[in-house]
Amino acid sequence: MPVDISKIGKTYPPFTYEVGREKIREFALAVGEDNPVYFDRDAARAAGFRDVAAPPMFIVVCTTGALGPAVLDPEVGINLAMMVHGSQEFVWDEPICSGDAITSEAVIKDIYEKDGKGFYVFESISQNQDGAEVARGTWINIVRGV
Repeated sequence: MPVDISKIGKTYPPFTYEVGREKIREFALAVGEDNPVYFDRDAARAAGFRDVAAPPMFIVVCTTGALGPAVLDPEVGINLAMMVHGSQEFVWDEPICSGDAITSEAVIKDIYEKDGKGFYVFESISQNQDGAEVARGTWINIVRGV
């Protein structure tokens, strides 16, 4: 089935993730981080953070609730059985710290077909509780056999 480009520009409701110090610690351990700013409040504050800092890729945890509905949207028509992760890239701004409430929104930026594959490009924009942008992500999922 060919890709449906009519969904380009579709937006999804915001999702807010409340960042906890223990989740930061679990994530940092899972990805092999050992920097004290990810574990110790005093070390984080001494380094200039408001509280325990999250590793940059923690943004993935914060944005899942916004991107999930976009990827799973039946109107978009992604065949999950044929989908592979293509790429993701981020532009980071304000660091994420324990105690933050990160609100993310997702939008379909592009849908196109190339070499029998569908390319679905999503953008996430995430802000903290003060309205400061913490990250902007571009996510590409590839669906084989469209």
